[in-house]
Amino acid sequence: MQKGKNTMKLIYVASPYAGDVKKNIEFAKKACSHVMDEGHAFFAPHLLYPQFLNDENPDERKAGLNTGLAMLTRCDELWCYGDRISPGMLLEIQEASRIGIPIRRVMEQENVFVIGRVKNSVQVEAPTLAMGIS
Repeated sequence: MQKGKNTMKLIYVASPYAGDVKKNIEFAKKACSHVMDEGHAFFAPHLLYPQFLNDENPDERKAGLNTGLAMLTRCDELWCYGDRISPGMLLEIQEASRIGIPIRRVMEQENVFVIGRVKNSVQVEAPTLAMGIS
């Protein structure tokens, strides 16, 4: 972990999962390592919930997304990794924006992650689950 950081934040890690799942899992692990290198803790629901929920089953996918969104309220920031925003990531971004959790875009450039500026930080009321997920 990086030295000199005063406060450890809890970072919600968002990155693509579906598609090339094996490649996306490795990328998510790399993103989580980056968060720790920055001196923070992470929560990565797409690495946790697919361990026991089937992402191909719509009800189980919805349960995983809703549980992740419930945990988002406990996180300090949402960091979006990668060069594309998946449908699940879009839901996370929309909810973070709605409840006022700062959002950062993190892009990989020449095998190094570059963290963007905070996108928003206006607080509102508690989150709504499901977010129209069918």
